[in-house]
Amino acid sequence: MYPDIQQIMELIVEEKVPVVFTSAGNPGTWTGFLKEQGIRVGHVVSSTRFAVKCEETRVDLIVAEGFEAGGHNGREETTTMCLVPAIRKATSLPLLAAGGIATGRSMLAAMALGADGVQIGTRFALTTESSAHISFKQVCLSLQEGETRLLLKKLSPTRLVTKGGFTLAVEEAEARGASVEELKTLLGRGQAKRGIFEGDLQEGELEIGQVAAQLRELQSAEEVIREILTEYNQLVSQGFHSF
Repeated sequence: MYPDIQQIMELIVEEKVPVVFTSAGNPGTWTGFLKEQGIRVGHVVSSTRFAVKCEETRVDLIVAEGFEAGGHNGREETTTMCLVPAIRKATSLPLLAAGGIATGRSMLAAMALGADGVQIGTRFALTTESSAHISFKQVCLSLQEGETRLLLKKLSPTRLVTKGGFTLAVEEAEARGASVEELKTLLGRGQAKRGIFEGDLQEGELEIGQVAAQLRELQSAEEVIREILTEYNQLVSQGFHSF
C-alpha cells in the first residue's frame, strides 16, 4: 500500500522514534530492522495466526484489533470480544485491545477478556485537539447504528462511513465484482487525507469505527480521558474486576 515505505522507515530511524506500531501484514517484514536500531515494536493483528507470528518475530507488544474498528481492518471479521481472549490464549506478549472501545466500561471488559490495556482511536479522532476536519467530526458524531461498513475487502478491508459519494462508488464497484486494479484506481492516492483532514465529505474517504454511533459530543482529549478513567474506577470500586 505504501511504495515509499523504505524511505519512511529510514526517516523513523533518522529521527530516533522510540516506539513504532506496524500493521496490515506480516510482522516479520520490518520488526527485525526496527529492533536492530533499538526501536520497540508493536504490531496490530486481526487473527491469532498473526499474533503467533508476532511472538516468533520478537515483537514487543500486540494490538488485537477487532472487526468494529475504523480504518484498515482484518478480512477475518473477528469481533474484539472473540479476538482478545483467543490471542491471550495464543501468546504471553503484552496485549492491547482495540476496536469498539470508547468508555471505562468497555475498557474494563477488554481487560477482563485478557488485555493488558486498550488502544482507542475513534473517540480521540473526534476530540477538539484531533487534526481531523471539523466537517468530518460533525458527520461522525451524527452517525446512527449501522452507518459504517467494512468495504474494500479485495484490496485492504477498511471501515467507512456509508454517507458520501466515495463510499457509494466503492459499494457500486464491489457489487458488480470490480477487480483489485479497478478498486486501486478508485481509491487513488490521498483519498483518506481528502476526506478526514480536508473535509471533503463527498469525494473523500471517511474512515471511523462502529462506536462513533455512541458518541454525540465534541470533547477535549482531557475530558475523554477523565471520563473513561472515572467510569473505570467506579466499576472497579463496585466489585467489577479485570483479570
